[in-house]
Amino acid sequence: MSDRVRNIAILGSTGSIGRSTLDVVAASHERLCVVGLTANSRLARLCDQARQFQPNWIVASNPDHASAFDWSVMPAGTELLLGAEGIASLVSRPEVEIVVAAIVGSAGLTGTWAALEAGKTVALANKETLVMAGPQVMRLARERGGKILPVDSEHSAVFQALEAGRRQDVKRIILTASGGPFRRHTPAQLAQVTVDEALSHPTWDMGPKITVDSATMMNKALEIIEARWLFDLQPDQIEVVVHPQSIVHSLVEFLDGSVLAQLSPPDMKLPIQYALTYPERWDCPSPKLDLAAAMSLDFEPPDLDRFPAIGLGHEVARVGGTAGAVLNAANEAAVAKFLGGQLLFTEIVPACRSVLDHHHFDASPTLEKLIELDIWARQEVTRWVCT
Repeated sequence: MSDRVRNIAILGSTGSIGRSTLDVVAASHERLCVVGLTANSRLARLCDQARQFQPNWIVASNPDHASAFDWSVMPAGTELLLGAEGIASLVSRPEVEIVVAAIVGSAGLTGTWAALEAGKTVALANKETLVMAGPQVMRLARERGGKILPVDSEHSAVFQALEAGRRQDVKRIILTASGGPFRRHTPAQLAQVTVDEALSHPTWDMGPKITVDSATMMNKALEIIEARWLFDLQPDQIEVVVHPQSIVHSLVEFLDGSVLAQLSPPDMKLPIQYALTYPERWDCPSPKLDLAAAMSLDFEPPDLDRFPAIGLGHEVARVGGTAGAVLNAANEAAVAKFLGGQLLFTEIVPACRSVLDHHHFDASPTLEKLIELDIWARQEVTRWVCT
């Protein structure tokens, strides 16, 4: 095991992934060092984290929140940076080796892009980056010598299983889904789902947006698209299976029929740590799997009629171009409308379907075009809700 200290910056340190990353750092026996932290609105928590980990820089990404905050609580020796420019400045610093991209939603794209442009290793928890701009992001990483290591538990599992064989020998990958809290609901029951019910996930502790995505299974749609670009697969090589226990995080089937899986209790600290320490493996603060305890591992196909988001994911993975950016933005907006009481649970995916069908498709968009369509799709969801 290397004794070399690895310097990391965490984009979105006050969120679920960011806090779990700091747990990993705290347990690393000073082999991981935080040099930068960023947050949007939870600035008091950001300063608490800064006092504990003593980073060189913190970034308040929202200048309006920053201007209203009392920065006297910031520790001495830590420099404050502001806005998107502050994030870009942070990730390009020579002191930063690994950037943990943990900002939820499309807002995470610009920081990830800046890190790859600077040739950094990115521990990617923000699946929306590859959903929106998969080909462009992967090309940028190749051109600038950057590296993307997955943090999503499903993609980390695939990444680990792929270490056992050659890429050209892969037949397919199988992403597992918990099925969320509504996998047995009838259509009538789904139409009555409340916000509180949707935010009650049976196995994972996540933020509101990701929890709702799990309930609609839109998270699997986004993961299908992410896997298509991250692992350079054809869409028909990516399948989804429902696994309620969330112990098997994904599987890889090779041409000879061998199927390799990665198993662990549902806790994000393990995939986070593997991305930070790759190719090494260290003792991890996450719970360990007790194979001496009685357990069952169940698998079943997803109900595509009850959860049509998965079909959208395969469709967008096939067509590429601007479709991913539009689907992602429409979903973010629709979930926000549901959480705000303006949209039914069963209307989230149809709203995304409608916006996707009505956008002007471009097979080879620029980054500027993708950002433009991100804004347009959000506006379209608002119009969809109001009609």
